[in-house]
Amino acid sequence: MPHLAFDIGFCDQLSKLQGTVRQGVFDAWEKFGRLTLDQLFKDPGLKLESLKRAKDPHIRTIRIDQGTRGVVLAPDRGDTFVLLRVMPHDKAIAWAIKQKASINAVTRAVEIRDMAMLEELTPAYEQIAAAPDQRLFSQISDGDLTALGVDGTTLRQARVLTSKEQLEVFAPYFPPDQREVLEYLAEGFTVEEVWRDLVSVNLPSAASDEPVDTTDYATAIRHTRTRIALVTGSDELRDILDKPFAAWRVFLHPSQHKVAYRASYSGPAQVTGGPGTGKTVVALHRVRHLLKFLRDGDRILLTTYTNALVAALRGALADLVEDEELRELVDITTVDALASRVVSTARRPLRGGEEEARWEQAARATGFTGTAQFLAQEYKHVVLAQSLRSLAEYEAADRRGRGSRLPVAERPLVWRTVQEFSDQLAADGLRTYLGTCAEAAEVLRARGPLYRHVVVDEAQDLHPAQWRLLRAAVPSRPDDLFIAGDPHQRIYDSKVSLSALDIKVAGRSTKMRKNYRSTHEILSWSTALLVGRPFAQLADDTRNETLLGYRSALHGNGPAHYAAVSEEEELDALVEQVRGWTENGIAPGEIGVTTRFNRGVERALARLTSVGIPAMKLRADATGGTDSVRVGTMHSIKGLEFRCVAVTGVSSDALPFPKAVTPVVVDRLQHETDLMSERCLLFVACTRARDRLYVSWTGDPSPFLTDAQVVV
Repeated sequence: MPHLAFDIGFCDQLSKLQGTVRQGVFDAWEKFGRLTLDQLFKDPGLKLESLKRAKDPHIRTIRIDQGTRGVVLAPDRGDTFVLLRVMPHDKAIAWAIKQKASINAVTRAVEIRDMAMLEELTPAYEQIAAAPDQRLFSQISDGDLTALGVDGTTLRQARVLTSKEQLEVFAPYFPPDQREVLEYLAEGFTVEEVWRDLVSVNLPSAASDEPVDTTDYATAIRHTRTRIALVTGSDELRDILDKPFAAWRVFLHPSQHKVAYRASYSGPAQVTGGPGTGKTVVALHRVRHLLKFLRDGDRILLTTYTNALVAALRGALADLVEDEELRELVDITTVDALASRVVSTARRPLRGGEEEARWEQAARATGFTGTAQFLAQEYKHVVLAQSLRSLAEYEAADRRGRGSRLPVAERPLVWRTVQEFSDQLAADGLRTYLGTCAEAAEVLRARGPLYRHVVVDEAQDLHPAQWRLLRAAVPSRPDDLFIAGDPHQRIYDSKVSLSALDIKVAGRSTKMRKNYRSTHEILSWSTALLVGRPFAQLADDTRNETLLGYRSALHGNGPAHYAAVSEEEELDALVEQVRGWTENGIAPGEIGVTTRFNRGVERALARLTSVGIPAMKLRADATGGTDSVRVGTMHSIKGLEFRCVAVTGVSSDALPFPKAVTPVVVDRLQHETDLMSERCLLFVACTRARDRLYVSWTGDPSPFLTDAQVVV
């Protein structure tokens, strides 16, 4: 019987499809499953029509509902059809006649390209092309490009390109796998690296040495599991149509699948990558894999930095692991909450500005004349970071990374002040979060570990004290720790050497460079905020982390900007922007609004609700749904994603926020670290957007925007 499979390009549209269209897709899929091939082509309701002026006779359309058509790949042989896109009638026809299908002679996968646009662009660029030795791929032979899966059609087009900017013009119309090869090569990766990182992971596991039959679509469709999903049950299809996260389950990229479902790692493993590269999805799949091999009494810890992320992880794991009994074997919590549970203390953690006041009190008691800010940072970055227990250890400690001098002769007074701070907290029934983590690590080292596996998401913001707790929570053995993070999203100033904490990931580390969330235009704009600035790796490495090769497969509109004269005008513009999104079919729950401060959150909430737009504050227990716009600080939106995001209040007095940046006179290195954390905070906020990004400010824009020349 015939089957209707689904291309990832269709699944990218899922969140945009109305309910009647989704039902139409379901009905079409069912019809493919019960009719014969001959009946399919004759069915008056389906209308499996060929197209006049089509670049490829294999590209046809089907009826989805009144006014909506699906574009399908209909091969000459075999009984599997592929739904490529769903669009309004006229747009579907216009798109379909431009497309051409082919089979990659190396990866054996089905490819789709916009042949009409490529044929239009190529002659124009051939006329203006530079001399052959000045072109973009002049140093790479035809043979090497062919071996990487670049076919003759794409080869002709690639050979006329002079710059990466010209490649960007062609990129949306190339077959995705060939486009990735060219983008990697353009960024300076070698042929060998491209083969290893891109092409080899796309090869079918049972590939033979026989020449590829580039007319056999039935076989090619079976080899295209990175882009084409064959759904075998109606419940599975309903799951995909109703839950966009389900598309990740179907389309886990081979490089991601290889990391998530590796049989076993000999020790801690790490995956890094920029926003939207699927690190969290890989971590969740790793949990799913590990659950299959638990023994009686074993449990898994899935942990992250904030409560909002905990809620998101809990919902995503429920989508991925349907067996509730299995999910109950996974504890999903923050590291700080784990520490509180281990210590079982009734002492209240310090809030907000309480810590600075406590340091000032301790300094008065001991006669220390330095700043409370210095003491707090010394305690965090030296004492707790190195787990120092005595004056002798503190006097011998390496203060590398601290930009303020502290002669050995002055350390006893600092140590006495640290002790005074700790003693007074204990006497008053108070504690710090990091101090609790340090205490919990000691408890577990004495008592024994709690878990068989620990999986960490958003790892870049964890402090050494938190890492010691996680190290103590699981025994050192194969598959003990699985770590996912991104140094470019480090919005807190923790500095970590994992190997010094007995977490060695050498040889078990993977970097992901493809963004699956944001459009190329949003990604390029946001990345400009960070390009050229050094980032330390999560694990020990002599190289800095870079954004080289980081790219998106999606294309759309670039960010919109708005410079307001007053806060009231900026709020009015926000209302207009959110209204525009909802009037264009975006559900309120698919919209996120974020700003630097809580007072900005309250003002945005009040204004949106006053004009009838449903909105609610982003909370740990309210990150999903489609009923209300979510409004939260830039810190609270971290790790989440929305179809449309408005980043407001990006003014010169907010980013960087002066109180969040250590003065140069106090600590030069900490000053630079704090500035980078503020810059990363803006980067993180902007990369929460999938389809639309809107950025606004009052008065002068943040220097981060003008430094990166993303606004003028």
